[in-house]
Amino acid sequence: MNYKEIQDLLKFISKSELAEVRIKEGDFELTVRNKNYSKNKAASTPLMASPVASGLPAPMIFDAQPTNTTATAPAAVESGEDEMSTDNLLEIRSPIVGTFYRSASPDKPPYVSIGDTIAVGSVVSIVEAMKLFNEIESEVAGKIVKVMIEDASPVEYDQLLFLVDPKG
Repeated sequence: MNYKEIQDLLKFISKSELAEVRIKEGDFELTVRNKNYSKNKAASTPLMASPVASGLPAPMIFDAQPTNTTATAPAAVESGEDEMSTDNLLEIRSPIVGTFYRSASPDKPPYVSIGDTIAVGSVVSIVEAMKLFNEIESEVAGKIVKVMIEDASPVEYDQLLFLVDPKG
């Protein structure tokens, strides 16, 4: 692997929910672990990388271990407080896989920002899936305290998008 391929791979891994990735290609071995890595996790699941989809040279075997999504949340993109307890906060999660957008278009303001009060049914973002723009409506009411994902980022099913204070 060259430097550019490693850099692209690290960007891909950082946006995914993988805790550990091991790559072996001939004599070359690479292991990447994020802060969610734990040796106590269940057995890892081997995945075969698609050279076309990933842009990586073929064939490579990925030994991937998914993160525990209920453990530590990823660093927030936007946060109202640095040292906030998440114990009493409600979550808004993505109901579909796609690309997350905070606003209807680049020239429009975000649907919600830190400190905004939302009601059940309020549109909080859009997830684009197969060229369809799906409005994401809140199933909870309260005040937005954290935005957990960057605008225009890939999003997985059930990925945490926002944290909401119900006492808001």
